[in-house]
Amino acid sequence: MAASPVKRRHKVRRRADMSLLGGIRPPIAVLSVLLLSLAAITALGLGRTAQDRVPEAVLTSQQQFAEDGAIALRASIDESFTDLGRTAGLFNAADPISPDAVLDKISSVYQKWTGTAVVEISSGKLLAARGENVPLAAIDTAKLSDKDALRPRMVKLANGETRLLSFALLSWPGAPQQLLVASNNLKFPGISLGQFRSIAVIDADADILASDGIPQPEQLLTDTQRADAKRADKQLKSFAKTAAVKVRRHPMSAKEPGAGGFPGVSGSLLGNVHTGDRSVAGYASLAGPQPGEPTVATGLGLSVVAMVPVAENPAVVAGPFFGLVAAGSLVVVGALAVALLLGTVQRPLIRLFLESRRLTRGDLNRPVSAPAYGEAARIGNSLERLRRQMLGEAGSTEPPRRGRLGGFGSRGLIVVCGVLVLAWCAPMLLLLNRADATAVVPQQLVNDQRERTDTLTDRVRRALNEGQADLLSVATLIGADTSPADMRTVLERTRLEHDRYQSLYVVDGSGKIVSQTGDTPHQPAGKASAGELIRVLNDSGKKPVIAAQAGIPGRDGATVVGEFRIEFINSLLKRPGLGQVSIVDAKQRIIGGNTGYRAFQELPGERLRTLVTGTNQKTGKSMHPSGILYRDGGKAQIAAAAPFVGGGAAKTLGWTVVSQQPASSLAIPEYRRQNLTVLAGLLGMAAASACLGWLHIVVVRPLRALADQAEALAGGDRRTVLYPRHHDEVGAVTRSLELLRQQLPAQQKREPAPTAPTTYAERT
Repeated sequence: MAASPVKRRHKVRRRADMSLLGGIRPPIAVLSVLLLSLAAITALGLGRTAQDRVPEAVLTSQQQFAEDGAIALRASIDESFTDLGRTAGLFNAADPISPDAVLDKISSVYQKWTGTAVVEISSGKLLAARGENVPLAAIDTAKLSDKDALRPRMVKLANGETRLLSFALLSWPGAPQQLLVASNNLKFPGISLGQFRSIAVIDADADILASDGIPQPEQLLTDTQRADAKRADKQLKSFAKTAAVKVRRHPMSAKEPGAGGFPGVSGSLLGNVHTGDRSVAGYASLAGPQPGEPTVATGLGLSVVAMVPVAENPAVVAGPFFGLVAAGSLVVVGALAVALLLGTVQRPLIRLFLESRRLTRGDLNRPVSAPAYGEAARIGNSLERLRRQMLGEAGSTEPPRRGRLGGFGSRGLIVVCGVLVLAWCAPMLLLLNRADATAVVPQQLVNDQRERTDTLTDRVRRALNEGQADLLSVATLIGADTSPADMRTVLERTRLEHDRYQSLYVVDGSGKIVSQTGDTPHQPAGKASAGELIRVLNDSGKKPVIAAQAGIPGRDGATVVGEFRIEFINSLLKRPGLGQVSIVDAKQRIIGGNTGYRAFQELPGERLRTLVTGTNQKTGKSMHPSGILYRDGGKAQIAAAAPFVGGGAAKTLGWTVVSQQPASSLAIPEYRRQNLTVLAGLLGMAAASACLGWLHIVVVRPLRALADQAEALAGGDRRTVLYPRHHDEVGAVTRSLELLRQQLPAQQKREPAPTAPTTYAERT
């Protein structure tokens, strides 16, 4: 018994649903899921009602401040150890001199140590001493032959202070070995604290070894000041205990995925609230310049904690209304777009598949139910013409008729869906939650920008001064009788021990190069002018040539010259959280920077030039760093400038370090809300572009090609073989058309159709 037409139709539909798992359905389903997920993210992200009283940008700034302190302390300790060992090596390479002469020469070159001493190793006798008393009782000369016996160590004095001892050996043939000892405190070199900030060095047991910023008892005059100092000291000790535990983690596990910058462990902490101000701290462990590369300083187990009171922000940026409205509107827009795709693309295509399958099964009684839009309508009309041709009806080869919308096809429908989603994304990207005019930038961020720029300035100045001091040490030890070959040995050793020089050379009084190592000298310095021990040798070109020099005693104006690598100076400026940093000279021409720049180009921006000019005006006895917040084109910018104001040979350069960054790059609530809004718009555009593009590639383009093939087949083209490209709805219709093409030639050889309509199965 034959199955009824209704049962056959349901059977065909089930087979179609079972076989058509790909094709048009996945992109529409994925688009629905993505838009719903984006709506949920928008509601949760932009509908957040809770707000941190201390912005995340302020916490990050304190963390970076502590990192600056850790970098400066680590560099100071490593530099001190290296300088002591290198100086001892230079003494050992020369003729023997007395212990007093050794310390006198060291004192004339370096002023970094609080005390120095020379001890005879065999007897432990003190031979010479300078500065404060060195705690020699902590040194066991009998164990100096042990492994790592000459590594620096920390010693606690009777008054509770801590000293860092560095060691080096003095050894000459035929003379007893001597131990050169240098003592130094753990004070931070050149850290600008500003007002109300305190900083401390702690060990692995959370003991505070050195601190600065909290007034000593003898400096306090009132009970209120004493109470505030006591409260700050208690809070700092609490932060130290917490930081000592946190820095024990591995740097990789302590950082968020993708976080870079500081190679050690660092973070921020929240403390107690007093009179509306919350104590905020940053902490950082001493880490090497490169991840996984320990140094002398990193082996001491030290960390840095920086604390500052910050005013809390009681205001709320926005409530949940915007997030809920944005999410709801996206659900409505997404529902319209998906409904349009389902009603005008997917359902007509499924109908075509069922109609084409019906014709291939011989069911020719009913006319083809052709869709009304675009390519589906063209294919449906072609199927109807083929049905009539198979029945032998007259007029079945007439030109195809257009649908109700003419040439408006599936591609136009996809464009309409894209426009619907774009109508939601465009305002999110360009109009809504703009923070340029409403963002409140905390004053603490401006202060931190100023203080960190001042610290960076001191770091660059000290690096240049250290370089000139190294040259002075070399010049002092070369003396009057050193041969050019021995000079080259000393110069080569110095260049290899320090990466700051690109070339080192010695010139005599006439400017002739006597000995040199490294790159080719750019310009012999000749006799050093008073007050110009460091200078820029050129005023044009791709790179500035910065050279330091030191006179050699007893050689009639001979000079040791070292040319600095500009890459070394630029590397000192690469600190996260400061934005674009530049070094400018007295004429406000750029000498170096942490980003791309043109050497000797004028500092861009009238605001920055005015800032540098004002910063270099003396206020009182010296110049002071300054920081400002200004709006350029409606966008908030934070800028700071700090001149070279410390001592040393680099002071005469007249340089200024300038930093600038947009406030939008900081984690401020208003900008965070703006960024989340823009991100939602971008995600919406990405989801729509991906899914609609996917739909266009796998469905619309093959459907347009199939419409042309179907019309050609209905118009009499029996030679072109139709084969499916994909196993989807379009491929299924293509297979049905190919079956019809194969049946049509046999049908045309038969007799004319009878007047009474018969089915294809009855006629066969």
